[in-house]
Amino acid sequence: MVGVPDSQGPVQAPATGPLPLGRPMLSLALASMMDEVHAHSGAVYLLAPGEPVLEMAVMAGLPRAFAAPWERVGLSSPIPVADAARERQLVWVGGEEQMAGRYPRVAVVLPYPFALAALPVATERTVYGAVFVTFPGSHPPELADQERARLTAACDRLALRLERAAAAHLPVHAEADLPASATTLTRPSVLGTMEAARMVARLPYGLCALDLHGRVGFANTAASELLGVPADVLLGTPLWASVPWLNDPVYEDRYRAALISQHVTSFVALRPPGEWLSFRLYPSTNGLSVRISRARAVAEMRRTKPDHVGGHGPGLVTISHVLSLAGALTEAASVRDVVQLVADEIAPAVGSKALAVLGTRAGRLHVLGHRGYPDAHTVERFDGLPLSAETPTAQALGSGVPAFFESRAQLERLYPSRHATPDGMAAWAYLPLIASGRPVGVCVLAYPQERSFPADERAVLTSLGGLIAQALGRALLYDAKLRLAHGLQAALLPHSLPSVPSIEAAARYLPATQGMDIGGDFYDLVLSQGRAAAVIGDVQGHNVTAAGLMGQIRTAVRAYTTVGQPPEEVMRSTNRLLIDLGSELFASCLYLRLDPARQVAVMARAGHPPPLLLRPDGKVRVLDLAGGPLLGIDASATYPTTEVPLVPGSTLALYTDGLIESPGVDIEDALAALGRQLAEKGGQPLDVLADSLVQPDGTATQERADDVALLLLRVRG
Repeated sequence: MVGVPDSQGPVQAPATGPLPLGRPMLSLALASMMDEVHAHSGAVYLLAPGEPVLEMAVMAGLPRAFAAPWERVGLSSPIPVADAARERQLVWVGGEEQMAGRYPRVAVVLPYPFALAALPVATERTVYGAVFVTFPGSHPPELADQERARLTAACDRLALRLERAAAAHLPVHAEADLPASATTLTRPSVLGTMEAARMVARLPYGLCALDLHGRVGFANTAASELLGVPADVLLGTPLWASVPWLNDPVYEDRYRAALISQHVTSFVALRPPGEWLSFRLYPSTNGLSVRISRARAVAEMRRTKPDHVGGHGPGLVTISHVLSLAGALTEAASVRDVVQLVADEIAPAVGSKALAVLGTRAGRLHVLGHRGYPDAHTVERFDGLPLSAETPTAQALGSGVPAFFESRAQLERLYPSRHATPDGMAAWAYLPLIASGRPVGVCVLAYPQERSFPADERAVLTSLGGLIAQALGRALLYDAKLRLAHGLQAALLPHSLPSVPSIEAAARYLPATQGMDIGGDFYDLVLSQGRAAAVIGDVQGHNVTAAGLMGQIRTAVRAYTTVGQPPEEVMRSTNRLLIDLGSELFASCLYLRLDPARQVAVMARAGHPPPLLLRPDGKVRVLDLAGGPLLGIDASATYPTTEVPLVPGSTLALYTDGLIESPGVDIEDALAALGRQLAEKGGQPLDVLADSLVQPDGTATQERADDVALLLLRVRG
């Protein structure tokens, strides 16, 4: 077993062997611990040999399937037991709101009201594992000092036992799970079996007993008749497996909610063809008692209005639905993506007709996005509100506690109309978005009609708020990086092209869609001492390093042009500079000096794609230029020049390889296709021509693996 490193370096726990006692040490320790603090479930984890991984060794009080995602977890995982083991301290989560804010991965799978304590199992030098225990949702939000002391002492005792086992080279293995706490297991029966059965048989409503796995251990005659399934078929099977019309994740979710929260839960279900039944689940630490009766009030309500009832309405989200939404949120990159996903998938799932997502900036709220409001001015009332304002939005963000208002009257009792920012809706859920302990915004879900928010729905909405917060936090960071990238790129490229006599110019730049939307492609048009020069180039990569080097090269070219160096010397000087900078990146480049009086351009090329020349007769020519190697490879490289005639009406197209290179396309075919486009559209105004060449399909959203730069030069007639 491997110990966690302490301040003095890694600590290796000694090898282990069989327990000195013939009793299950871990199970007994866990049962005793749960009994001391009246916890209703728990688990012991041990560090895997040679790995920074916690493995569940025994679980008690709940089916292991409830904790299946965390049977084996890394020490760096953002879950309570991993934090407890890694940080060597008790972790307390006082309810579903704290769970959603601190551990959204747990909350999304178990969106129920319960509290949890996780503790390390460790001596001064070695961490052997961790323990968690859970408490019913009725537990106070704080862990009592006595509970803390008892849990800590129990974990310390277990750590000492593990240390003695390790010293004796006795291995500690996983043990059989416990169905319930020690107290429940040993409590004697208070009723005789036969008399209890007779008593239950006389009751006018159905009764079932379910074990922790949902299997029916008892069903009276009324239950069998109401469900329409013989008792012998019910016994030994989960209720939703033996009753076909109960085979719905919504109903299984109610069973899970009752066991984990230890709160009474209920639901109504339609027994085909038209009879509604009411199910009320009474949990304990060893199973559930289920009361079944006819839901006459629901049946009457269904006859008078078409509202959704029970698990089939839009207001109740199943666990499988929540997991699907969680997966979708991981794919949202920008803030706009997050808002769109919440509007398209989450709002309809919970029955909301309108929503607003708000962030914070400089102590004020600002609207990040909204959907469903017919009047945009309604949402704009949120924008700019100070965080100190007496509004439900600001209060939810400041307190970190969700707020639910079932009617306008309820909202205005707490917040006068001038503070409530009315939006024409009738019920609201204000979900604070807390990511990694930091408030990032508020999600406001609005409903057009008054509605209640039962505890189970509040738990689901709170968990969804945690997921939205994580996605929004990532999206805000992504958008900030994107703004930084765009700002840096804009600063490194010319804001406008100078006016050159006898020459019309247009340029375009499109970043790669993979990466940071920033790259090493550049262009420039320089006018110095009455002479004009143009340059286009491509530094390897599309990241900040490439962009920074691109800026240095562009500045160098401008400087060498300004002092009057000829094209071949500009290229040689830039090449030497790039080598002197010690960069591992290379760059291609094409430089030309324009001489309109002689109607020629003198060009030098460093491994760059050949330019295209559109002649006045409409024919396109690929210019075969002399040149040298890429910049930054050979300090002694030379760059011979080529004179190219430029008669009035000619158009010269300089570009980077991102314009013509694409996977699976031959470079010669791509170059020929670009030439055809230039010939077909060459009569257009230069700005229109530039747009049509870089976006042939008319959209800027196409995927690009590389940056694209284009510089067009047209000789005026």
